[in-house]
Amino acid sequence: MLGRLFRLADLARDLGRRRIMDPDLARGRRGEDIAHRFLQRQGMTVVARNHRTPSGSAEVDLIAWESETLVFIEVKSRATAEYGPPDRAIDQQKREKLARAAIDYAGRAGIPFDRIRFDVVTVLFTSPPKVSHFRDVFTIRSVANTN
Repeated sequence: MLGRLFRLADLARDLGRRRIMDPDLARGRRGEDIAHRFLQRQGMTVVARNHRTPSGSAEVDLIAWESETLVFIEVKSRATAEYGPPDRAIDQQKREKLARAAIDYAGRAGIPFDRIRFDVVTVLFTSPPKVSHFRDVFTIRSVANTN
């Protein structure tokens, strides 16, 4: 019953967003809503959404705790898999931006880098939406070593 209420609330929020946002941006936000609920069902505690660095140069979609690990999550959504899986859109530049946002957030919260992780959640808008969770997709060290 509660799941149905959440889905109804998500749909209402999505309809409202479509009236005022670009359709692709609204779809991305809906994907974040779906990913948020998915991660909660997996036992993660989402503590922030759309965290930006003070300069606005970097953003991370979701930040969650899983046990003693602070997880920074990039959500990628697609209407179809026609052009490949959504996670293929995460290139080196995107990883660098995610790392900047994570360094900012972890620094402000006093969390050491050995307690953070980067995950990706993909959402394909099939009926019902298909959600995939990829854990520990890269490290801050791996991003720093490519520059």
